[in-house]
Amino acid sequence: MATQAKPDLTSVAPVHGVRHVAIIMDGNGRWAKKRLLPRVAGHRAGVEAVRKVARAAQELGLECLTLYAFSSENWKRPASEVADLMGLLRHFIQSDIDEMHGHGVRLRVIGNYRALEPSLVTLIESAMARTAGNSGPIVAIALNYGAQDEMVQAVQALAARAAAGEIAADAIGAADIDRALYTADLPPLDLMIRTSGEQRLSNFMLWQAAYAELYFTDMLWPDFDGRALAQALDAFRLRDRRFGGL
Repeated sequence: MATQAKPDLTSVAPVHGVRHVAIIMDGNGRWAKKRLLPRVAGHRAGVEAVRKVARAAQELGLECLTLYAFSSENWKRPASEVADLMGLLRHFIQSDIDEMHGHGVRLRVIGNYRALEPSLVTLIESAMARTAGNSGPIVAIALNYGAQDEMVQAVQALAARAAAGEIAADAIGAADIDRALYTADLPPLDLMIRTSGEQRLSNFMLWQAAYAELYFTDMLWPDFDGRALAQALDAFRLRDRRFGGL
């Protein structure tokens, strides 16, 4: 992968109180359409934005960055587009894993990724295993992910444990559900960002976003970069997070 200049963040104040940011990366298709390009060109530009933002997240001191790459509903898209997306994902892992590992990044994939093509599953699990021992920030890719399915699976797992007598059904609490989700070992979510001007969560981290701050921007995902991430974090620091208190 070609070496790229780091984003200019010298005028950005250090991040305080932000451990985990999640991003709904929206607008690749509209970005391409505005330029009279095929949709796959927008997805390629979106992958480059992933690289820029992942590097910036480390510069800004984030502990975890979670990116919504492919939802369980995205299978409804044309087969050719799904194939392009999976090919880009494969290329991203193959081309970027050395850099990620070299910077101490831990790669995580959340969602039902094991339902994907077996060779891609092997590639994903190999990349995660290679970076598992690193001590740097986590980059989590949500792949074949749907929050409602995630919660259903968590409830089913807890119900099975209750039926087996491992836990009492009336003793199950929020912490038990937390531990049964894909994100069990990730920090609590602080900030959810969505690009492209849409203002909905689209079945992404619904449980985890209960007290997260929400940040919406009209910027299309391929145009989002380290500076845009820093601006979102600046906006976060102005929020008054009371968590239901005074």
